[in-house]
Amino acid sequence: MTVPDLGSILLASPDPDRLRDWYCRAFGATPTPDGDVRFGGVSLLFDRRDDIAAENPEPGRTILNFHVDDARSVAARLDEMGADWLVRLEERSEGMLFGTLIDPDGNYFQIIELGARYVAARVVTPSTTLNSAPYSGFAVDDIEAATAFYRDVLGLTVTEEYGLLSLHVGGDKTVLVYPKENHTPATYTILNFPVDDIEAAVDTLRERGVTFDRYPGMESDERGIFRGGGPYIAWFTDPAGNILSVLQER
Repeated sequence: MTVPDLGSILLASPDPDRLRDWYCRAFGATPTPDGDVRFGGVSLLFDRRDDIAAENPEPGRTILNFHVDDARSVAARLDEMGADWLVRLEERSEGMLFGTLIDPDGNYFQIIELGARYVAARVVTPSTTLNSAPYSGFAVDDIEAATAFYRDVLGLTVTEEYGLLSLHVGGDKTVLVYPKENHTPATYTILNFPVDDIEAAVDTLRERGVTFDRYPGMESDERGIFRGGGPYIAWFTDPAGNILSVLQER
């Protein structure tokens, strides 16, 4: 049996709109058209229910953990909002910053920053025999933009840990995406997505705002599909300028 992804968490509330707006202000998030708020690969849902108390009577039963890149700046914004702290932000072992707060419905949530020392302490020494399955990776200049593009536009499962993205591209295959301030896009195609119907794939991506690129000497049709030698292929770029393609074997 394949272990399923955790897709969403529901916060029931007598005033879900107020609670959603509060979390959006706290973390600078924007609701989706469906009204949920996405944090990495998990959606936070807000729903009105009549079978709950106005304030959570057991706030320690379920606690939301938000992993952030800069816990001190997030804490400062929460202080400006007048948020209630259960445990003030503090540094714990190996450079981890950790704080617990209370939202307007009385739920506990935590902000956690995993510092460089914490991450370094958990790096596993690689095998010198190179027997493990390798995986590829590439850089982007904006992790949030990359998350939205690969998850919402391309429809991939995207998870985030330690400020890095993992693109789950089929089976147990994973591609690592990492931030790089002085990122320069590669001049070659970094990811190729095989499809059964390239015309349908191109039309779907166009509807989602993707623009297909044309290259000198590679004459493409009206859809942007190159039909010369080899597979049918259409190229496009991610928000960081990395070149991707969809391709169909002849």
